[in-house]
Amino acid sequence: MDEQKIKRINALYRKSKAEGLTEEEQKEQKILRREYVDAFKRNLRSQLDRIDIEEKDGSIVNLGEKYGHKTGH
Repeated sequence: MDEQKIKRINALYRKSKAEGLTEEEQKEQKILRREYVDAFKRNLRSQLDRIDIEEKDGSIVNLGEKYGHKTGH
């Protein structure tokens, strides 16, 4: 998510607390928040898919492969 969208999310939040939002602004806020959450989840999943765990028997297991979410990075 780009910096402009994050700034817009913050501006809408501040406006909602100060004076309230129009119906159109509420819709925009909802869409931007959904985009932000989706981007956050994709980033987190990508990071988790790169984690390798050493099992007690000494074998190395990649979490992405173990749980079927490997993204090919």
